[in-house]
Amino acid sequence: MRLMRGLAPLTLVLLLAGVAASHNGCALKIVREIPHKSSLHHHIFNNVLGAPVPGSVCVTYADVDGAIYAATTRIHIMPPKGDWTPDDLGPVGEVLLEASRIIANKYRLTPGEIAHQLPLLDTHRTAAAAICPRFASPLTCTPGRYRRIDGLCNNMYNPTWGATRAVFSRLLPPDYSDGISNPRVALDGSELPNARIISAHIHKDDGFHDHAATTMIIAWGQLMDHDFTLTATPLDPRDRNELEQCCNLRPEQKNPYCMEFPIPHHDPFYRLFGFKCIDFIRGFPGVPQNCALGPRNQFNILTGVIDGNTVYGGSDEEARNLRAGVGGLLRWYEAFPGLPLKHLLPLKTDIPDEGCMREHGDQRCFLAGEIRVNEQLILGIMHTLLMREHNRIAHILAKLNPHWDDERLYQETRRIVIAEIQHITYNEFLPQLLGKEVMARYGLLLSKGYWDGYNPKVNPGITASFSAAAFRFGHSLLPSAVERWSPTHKFIASKRLSDLIRQPYDLFRPGVLDEYIMGMANQPCQAMDDGITQEVTNHLFEEAHEKFGLDLVAFNVQRGRDFGVPGYGAWRKYCGLEPIVSFADLTHHMTNYTAKMYSEIYKSVADIDLWSAGVSERPLPGSMLGPVFSCIIATQLQRARQGDRYWYELPGQPSSFTPKQLAAIKHSSLSRIICENTDNIENIQLYPMVLQDPRLNPRMSCKSALIPHLDLTPWIEVPGSIGPEPYPPATQIEVFSTSKSLHGPAVSSVQQSYFYGYGLGR
Repeated sequence: MRLMRGLAPLTLVLLLAGVAASHNGCALKIVREIPHKSSLHHHIFNNVLGAPVPGSVCVTYADVDGAIYAATTRIHIMPPKGDWTPDDLGPVGEVLLEASRIIANKYRLTPGEIAHQLPLLDTHRTAAAAICPRFASPLTCTPGRYRRIDGLCNNMYNPTWGATRAVFSRLLPPDYSDGISNPRVALDGSELPNARIISAHIHKDDGFHDHAATTMIIAWGQLMDHDFTLTATPLDPRDRNELEQCCNLRPEQKNPYCMEFPIPHHDPFYRLFGFKCIDFIRGFPGVPQNCALGPRNQFNILTGVIDGNTVYGGSDEEARNLRAGVGGLLRWYEAFPGLPLKHLLPLKTDIPDEGCMREHGDQRCFLAGEIRVNEQLILGIMHTLLMREHNRIAHILAKLNPHWDDERLYQETRRIVIAEIQHITYNEFLPQLLGKEVMARYGLLLSKGYWDGYNPKVNPGITASFSAAAFRFGHSLLPSAVERWSPTHKFIASKRLSDLIRQPYDLFRPGVLDEYIMGMANQPCQAMDDGITQEVTNHLFEEAHEKFGLDLVAFNVQRGRDFGVPGYGAWRKYCGLEPIVSFADLTHHMTNYTAKMYSEIYKSVADIDLWSAGVSERPLPGSMLGPVFSCIIATQLQRARQGDRYWYELPGQPSSFTPKQLAAIKHSSLSRIICENTDNIENIQLYPMVLQDPRLNPRMSCKSALIPHLDLTPWIEVPGSIGPEPYPPATQIEVFSTSKSLHGPAVSSVQQSYFYGYGLGR
């Protein structure tokens, strides 16, 4: 945490002081509708509220400069020597947030004006430009064949859209009690119910199973969640895990981001152990594109598009660390020398306790493109499958094109694997999750050939409601135990879910990975409802010597409040659904018991937290989700497709596949990836996210043509030619240029080119 790091750089202080009050023109004009024109009204408006002109507001450039300068006298920032980390960006976000607060207080801006008008203020001619990181400053992008690892320049006109470090976007304005940053309060101004009370009384462990979906849908959903979103928060500098330093500290000792919550003395579980408080840390405020002002918006460490960054990393440094450096391959670990078993993920050795719970120093966890690879064992298995799939494809491409070098093989393979992930997500995962009717309504159904639906006006970046609430639906599906089955589909054993969280050590046992995959394909997941297994509500991250852990449901509720996510009723209105005006109305959309419990905990139906109500809604016909979560998730996935310039179905882009290549990719499937990348699995159902059915979803031999192979012959390129269809140069990756700033002179596009996948133009 770097909110106060000694003296701010002298050059920055002098620059801000010199800019302050240098120009007084309006940087932003806000016209207000004045309901009454009486002299009394004018008196109150001018002298009490302090507005300079009745009916309008003129925020001057000098106002902004002065606010930025005042903020930097309290919050010290220092541009990093290398790339911008969350710890570096947090203070810049705090300065912009404090400047927004100063301006909002001066002009008595309403929450709506703070959310909608203040971000429109032109910061280019203000002191904000001097502290704005290069990636958030104006960029000029040039199209390339391959995505940048960090996602910048996916959109040519808004380069940070969908990129790492971008702020979460909004479908609805944030609901902060002060319009700026403070967490939401109840409709009557009182505090909202304690997050643990909501978890303990509404989201009990009922244990109902789904009738069709397997736990494989949980594994794929979590993989996609970790491809989409990771909130930047302060971390412990030693092990880079979540801070656990909020409870039982005096106010002056606490981290400023602490938002811990007490456990009620009558808690049905924690009172048995005398556990009285759960630590919780807010997310860093982000730095919007062009360092715009406005309310608190947290930021995403990951890219917000489906680009496999969970496999390949979100920065060039991470990508380098994951590459073998030969044959386009990713690194691996040979865990079973002498045995005919495939490789595991490479071992994590730099900070071995990061994202891992180790009982002794000899234990090792895994390294992947996303830090949470070890968060749950079945998630680590999905990472392993995709690492193996990348290396399998790279080996074949190397044989088909022996003249390709390591970089070309890596980039082309990465391109194919990303396309496979996109295809499986929209062809297998979403039909099961949303249903065909919802998918059709939001334009999510895949086409047979090319799909020319890219819209540069659509921001594909992750929304706050999707990250902090809706895409956490999978927590309702989690089983209490994870099963292992034999390759012949016979049950072997099961293990408590809490014993597999941040403890992936079973994968070092020969043959066990296949058994867990067979278990995922045969074990039904829990039903989509308000019942949540106590493995994550009472035992999350439970240490070996303890009898209790933390509460994931309470974290979900608290994260929604941290993000300023509006209550459930506001989302029904956004989604065009009938309003909820009383607790009795809830009975039309969830069980009578759940509606009754809400009435006992919340003062108003408008106060109910989105995540809690979202998982409690009755599913739509043909869908696993209720109407509100269906609406939010479908909207996000619609944006992820329409706003991605590298979407695999698009024609006419430097990154586009040829017709034959696209046809080959559209034959890819999760069942084929399992067949190709496991050791002894010989048959599996066509759609592993759905329970096998002899008629609707039969088990098939991996040798069957009904599970098509990914044909890579369309990628054959004759040496000396430009390929089967015109290709851009093999090393053409996104580049950008920028103008002079505090960070030094302008750098040319050639110097800044992302040549061979590296070089951020720092």
